[in-house]
Amino acid sequence: MKTSPLQVFGWASSILVFVLFLGWGVEAKVVSRASESDPTATSSPLGKKIYEEKCAACHGLTGKGDGVAAVTLSPKPRDLTTGRYKFRSTESGSIPTDDDIIRTIREGLHGTSMPAWKSFIDRDSLKALVAYVKSLSPRFSTETPKGVMVGLVVPISPATIAAGKRVYEKLQCGVCHGSDGEGGGATTTEFFDDWGQRIVATNLTEPWTFRGGSNVRDIYLRFRTGIDGTPMPSYKGTATNVEMWNLAQYVASMARKPVWSMNEQEVRAHYAKLEAQAIADPIARGRYLVSSLGCIDCHTPTKAGGALTSDLLLAGGQRWDIPPFGTLYTANLTPDVESGIGSKSDDQLVQAIRRGVRSDGTRMLPFPMPWPALAQLSERDVKAIIAYLRSLPPVKNKIPDRETPNIFSYLWGKFRLLILKEQMPAYIHYGNAGSSGAISAHLLSTIERKEGVQ
Repeated sequence: MKTSPLQVFGWASSILVFVLFLGWGVEAKVVSRASESDPTATSSPLGKKIYEEKCAACHGLTGKGDGVAAVTLSPKPRDLTTGRYKFRSTESGSIPTDDDIIRTIREGLHGTSMPAWKSFIDRDSLKALVAYVKSLSPRFSTETPKGVMVGLVVPISPATIAAGKRVYEKLQCGVCHGSDGEGGGATTTEFFDDWGQRIVATNLTEPWTFRGGSNVRDIYLRFRTGIDGTPMPSYKGTATNVEMWNLAQYVASMARKPVWSMNEQEVRAHYAKLEAQAIADPIARGRYLVSSLGCIDCHTPTKAGGALTSDLLLAGGQRWDIPPFGTLYTANLTPDVESGIGSKSDDQLVQAIRRGVRSDGTRMLPFPMPWPALAQLSERDVKAIIAYLRSLPPVKNKIPDRETPNIFSYLWGKFRLLILKEQMPAYIHYGNAGSSGAISAHLLSTIERKEGVQ
């Protein structure tokens, strides 16, 4: 049987976030020129090779944002075929310049799974990659970037900050971002992008998370250009250029002290505040825990090739072959009464998460369901997870019963595992393609793809 490397969890390396804090800039300059982007540039084999190696896991082989890792990521990877980019130095609705794309690739997007590639891709390779990325959308062959001209900027002062606060109130920024910039008093709390994906309003007090940069010029550009594909509009025509600069200076002034600069008392107060927020909104806390603990990765059905099925999020059904213990199927965690957790009590779900005990009293294996680790969660966090799962739309997805091996296969497998010390891989079956990934159940160290495993 022929084998070749499988990067089932290869996207984990791309979920590194490089936290960069840029100083407040007040320099006047032209931030983009249409001539800096060459729409006639053609892609090269080198650009395609780099893209497939470093980008396709999230953005997909064709650039549609449907890579193997896409379903697990928040926010979702950009659909590059549309030519719509969030962070640009061009007018709302315009394609970006080459410099805009280069900056995103080099610096990454803070707080997302888009890492900074500047240490891994040299200048010539970067140019080839940009040319290939542009070739994924027909817009770059027919349109020219419409650059934004930035005028002179007055230095930050108490007067400009006060003026910016008035602009903040005039434009009703607090409706989404809160009167304090971190959501306090916000009246709109549910946000979706143009593709129907859930997104969150930026916490304006944490500039190190600003994806388009945190200096005053970068913040100004977000107001001037808008963030295409999201509810964040361009304020061109709504606010004057001076008002947008004052607003940018006010937002920059809202920055709080980062944790790494706090003293002990400040750290305690900060985390006490976060804990109070978690208590006040358990569903939001549960959503965060389910996403960060990897529940989606195992409890969402897969397509051929390993990508998760987005319309069956957390509906279970992944097939795992775990020698010598048999074949199991991950549970449906949506609140469907017949096939999900709708008929289970909170106590039954707590026992499953923290003790690995099913509702019928049987015990789960400690792998792939990591209940020994989840047992360390606080009772409040476990209940927050349950509250979030119950808030999901119910999805009917009948899960097959566990398939156990015969006694001889079981004993022989245990002998190989415990006496011969063999590493016996666990197979994850993908879709209906007749292929599966194999993960060592011993140390999770051997990851490979098996051809023809049914």
